[in-house]
Amino acid sequence: MATRTSQDTSKRHFHWTKKVGTEENEARSFKSSSKPDEEETNGRRITLKTHVVSLPTPRKKKLPAAATVSIARLRSVVSDFRKSRSGLPLGLGSRVIGTLFGYRRGHVRFALQKEPNSPPAFLVELATPISGLVREMASGLVRIALECDKRKEEARNKAKGSTSSSSSSSSSTVRLLEETVWRTYCNGKKCGFATRRECGANEWKILKAVEPISMGAGVLPATEAEDGEVMYMRAKFERIVGSRDSEAFYMMNPDSNGAPELSVYLLRV
Repeated sequence: MATRTSQDTSKRHFHWTKKVGTEENEARSFKSSSKPDEEETNGRRITLKTHVVSLPTPRKKKLPAAATVSIARLRSVVSDFRKSRSGLPLGLGSRVIGTLFGYRRGHVRFALQKEPNSPPAFLVELATPISGLVREMASGLVRIALECDKRKEEARNKAKGSTSSSSSSSSSTVRLLEETVWRTYCNGKKCGFATRRECGANEWKILKAVEPISMGAGVLPATEAEDGEVMYMRAKFERIVGSRDSEAFYMMNPDSNGAPELSVYLLRV
């Protein structure tokens, strides 16, 4: 009986030892297998952080040739628009000095100046007598329209043998204030033609005489060398540019309740 009991005990001890050894081996194998997983997990984190930090910067996509040309044209149009707005024709701004003058028995001359002492940027002689204009202004508001024709420049280009496309582009290069011949209308009635004039010594002398006057009308006394008294009207005008073919000048009179007594329109039709 003792021998049998000892055998049973040894068997039980053997089984317990084997079981403990098996658990230790499994624990070791679990640790050894879990260590790579942990390292792999850490590796994934490091890889993720490295991936976030080292993201490649996005490359700029090259635009197609057509889009590049369109952008270049748009820039040129914007540049031309800025030049046309900032550098107004012949250096005139939004406020100019306008002077209507002429000998009592002569025709009306209309001059536009940037400053009171600057040379006129625009000077034309109308076919209307100065006395007739005075009567029109005494009766109420006066609207003077000066019209010129685009086809004059095109006819010149056609005579030179250029194409219609080049003629239209050349016509656009002529500034409105540089046109030489105008059809004249006063309050809707045709009044002959107006011609552009250069500022000679006589015209410059009259403009210098009225230079201190900011707004007003009167008569300059005649001298021996002149043809009689000079009637004038001088005021500030507001300049509105509609396009390259249209401009308007409104006389600024604070006593007219906001309605200009005199308006001058330049049109190229």
